[in-house]
Amino acid sequence: MKKRLTAFLFFMLVQTAFAQVPNSYYLPQNISYDPKIPTPQQYLGYQVGDWHIQHEQLLGYMKKVAELSDRVELSEYGRTYENRQLLLLTISSPKNLANVDKIKTDHHKLVEPDKSSSLDTKNMPIVVWMGYSVHGNEASGTNASVLALYYLAAAQGAEIDSILNESVILLDPRINPDGGERFSSWVNANKSNNLVADPNSRELNEMWPGGRFNHYWFDLNRDWLYTQHPESKGRIQKFHEWKPNILTDHHEMGPNSSFFFQPGIPARTHPLTPKKNIDLTELIGKFHATALDKIGSLYFTKEGYDDFYYGKGSTFPDVQGSIGILFEQASSRGHLQETQNGNMSFAFTVRNQFVTTLSTLRAAKAMRQDLLDYQRNFYQEKSTSATKAFVFGGGNDKVKVWEMINILRQHEIDVFNVSKDEVLDGKTFKKGEAFVVPLSQPQYRLVQGIFEKRTTFEDSLFYDISAWSMPHCFNVPYSEAKVALTLGDKLSKNDFPKGKIIGNTTYGYVFEWDGYFAPRAAYELQKKGYKLKVATEPFTGVFEGGTKNFSYGTVEVTFGSNQQADFAALKTLLQTLAERDGIDFYALQTGLTPSGIDLGSSYFAQMRQPKVLMLTGAGVNPNDAGEIWHLLDTRVNIPLTMSDITQVNRMSLEKYNTLILSSGEYSTLNEEKIKTWVRNGGTLITLTDAVEWAVAKGLSPVKIKTIPADTASFKPYALAERYKGAQQTSGAIFQVKLDPTHPIGYGYKDQTLSVFRDNNIYLEKIKDPYNAPLIYTNDPLVSGYVTERNKKLMKNTPSVVATSFGAGKVIVMTDNPNFRAFWYGTNKLFLNAIFFGSTILSGVRGGEED
Repeated sequence: MKKRLTAFLFFMLVQTAFAQVPNSYYLPQNISYDPKIPTPQQYLGYQVGDWHIQHEQLLGYMKKVAELSDRVELSEYGRTYENRQLLLLTISSPKNLANVDKIKTDHHKLVEPDKSSSLDTKNMPIVVWMGYSVHGNEASGTNASVLALYYLAAAQGAEIDSILNESVILLDPRINPDGGERFSSWVNANKSNNLVADPNSRELNEMWPGGRFNHYWFDLNRDWLYTQHPESKGRIQKFHEWKPNILTDHHEMGPNSSFFFQPGIPARTHPLTPKKNIDLTELIGKFHATALDKIGSLYFTKEGYDDFYYGKGSTFPDVQGSIGILFEQASSRGHLQETQNGNMSFAFTVRNQFVTTLSTLRAAKAMRQDLLDYQRNFYQEKSTSATKAFVFGGGNDKVKVWEMINILRQHEIDVFNVSKDEVLDGKTFKKGEAFVVPLSQPQYRLVQGIFEKRTTFEDSLFYDISAWSMPHCFNVPYSEAKVALTLGDKLSKNDFPKGKIIGNTTYGYVFEWDGYFAPRAAYELQKKGYKLKVATEPFTGVFEGGTKNFSYGTVEVTFGSNQQADFAALKTLLQTLAERDGIDFYALQTGLTPSGIDLGSSYFAQMRQPKVLMLTGAGVNPNDAGEIWHLLDTRVNIPLTMSDITQVNRMSLEKYNTLILSSGEYSTLNEEKIKTWVRNGGTLITLTDAVEWAVAKGLSPVKIKTIPADTASFKPYALAERYKGAQQTSGAIFQVKLDPTHPIGYGYKDQTLSVFRDNNIYLEKIKDPYNAPLIYTNDPLVSGYVTERNKKLMKNTPSVVATSFGAGKVIVMTDNPNFRAFWYGTNKLFLNAIFFGSTILSGVRGGEED
């Protein structure tokens, strides 16, 4: 160990003395390299590790090598939000590339049980996917990918020939170009000629939000399952085209660590992942250990990381017959950083990532047939679950069902229509509206992983969330069928459920708030100058051919006092919105209703057009703020002003009617300024731990429960981290009772709802029962892990509280209604706070003032 540590420190410290490392520092020696392939240094004008590569430089090198090498083919699989190219390079022997389409087709047969038995795996190439730097500021991976491409394209000799002949290598050099470019620009701009290793250096402390995230500040490493972003959609399409046997995922961790490779903690592996997967991962790990031993790098395995959440890059393959490998390299962040192990150079971090890239390829070659046979056997196994199928659909929002189907079909999951009306668990699933996902299909493990509810676990610590059940994320009706159902037609396409205009009128239109894109339609109408009112009581409307009962939250489209109403123009606009947003517009014949409020009633409250400001910058959680930005910008088309706290403290707030505080720390925010603004009629929305600020400043009358102290007299010191970690609610699904008559509940019909929680903020019961539209049930856990202490603190307490503050409103939400963009089922709660917040407790009902 002493000898290894000495070598480790040498390889870290050597970079302090030299400005540039030789190629021999990275590349295997005693072999020749094709001179027609430029080295990275020749193309870039600097050695890898001297600078952080910019995305255009990366693209340029990848394209140049693909142009010059007969071992490399290049394709674009997508564009980022900032229109940067996402590349996938297919690397193999020239013979294999000449036959690559057949190789891909034959390889995919491994996951098709009716075809795989006839395959001769002895003579099939293995498919290895190498993915780098899904987190943009974990840059050693992307910079190592440049070396990997050069070696694979230029190296000569028996070893590389054997690897290329027996492998198809898919190289994804930068999974997150937008974040990567943000980060590389920062560290390069702040680099000194004399490298500064001080952790306090500006170079090593990037500005908010940092380069980890994509354009909308999402962690793309959590998007592999529900694929809400273009980077993920394109990548997953390629994954399913190829079904790789190994997928590597190159990351970075804190600078004072060493190097990690999987397997992680075995007890924290998802139960649907076969033990054989762990065994194979461990065998692959021996190749990494040998390679890292050779260069004297320290490393660890089987600790710190898990393989539980299938939405992570290194875990997603494990439920599909592949082996996902997570690499975590201690990060230099910039070009040089002081650490507990000495000064660590950027070049050192790149070298470890490159070395384990090569050890992966050696493992793939050595274990080729075992891994191919494992994948084939994985898909030949059949489900032993008591559940035979999952049935979902119906409800009052076809758009959410449509998106569920999109995600399922993207993962090659077979979805069928129900052949007839089915009644399961007291719920009726109607033919033409509901769908069946049987477990008698190759992807049955992934189906279970997407749909299941799980509340018991071998281990109580989670690196990420512990629950992600799709029907609860989307809040779509579903049931588990314990007997095989007669299936209808298999879906071959999934058309968007367009809406329509029902009837004709020269009086007015209404539309229900149930549809997912109803807020988008509403804002478009407001932007065009139409006045909207929301029904705070039910009514029956009269249209051509009959009547219809409308519930709380129905929206009336009016011309206001404009006597020159252009109904033809309005109808044209509504037709466009109906088709775009999946909304039905009802043409009412009269303002006099057979029952309930009339259309001119003051129980139709004015809807003000949202003018939204969200606080950003230092102290604010970029993930949660990004979720809000993404929702409003890409799904509702609401312009969102984002300003840092320091700017908000000095600017006027008069032009905004809604202020959002997402998760974050707001001690520097000018509380008197915010209080004055709310008193004057503003709506303040605070989410998760921002609730603590609103409560502490007296803006909301709610009280936050005190977490009981641990009174045990003795516990083993060695268990402290595990015990304390288990007390955190790291991400689970809970049930609340919902009041659909409250403006926060408009558009919902059921009186229960699934919500997502990842914090330990619990509210006391409030005195006024009308101010809490969402309250946790007596037994709130739906899926995931929570301690009995936290469950007891939560039950029968408010999840959302809405109160007045002067002429304004303060809405506190302890849960995250916009989690990771795939929690479609509670987005409406948050949007209701924006659109209807000002109507809560408005003080005017039935034309009378309170």
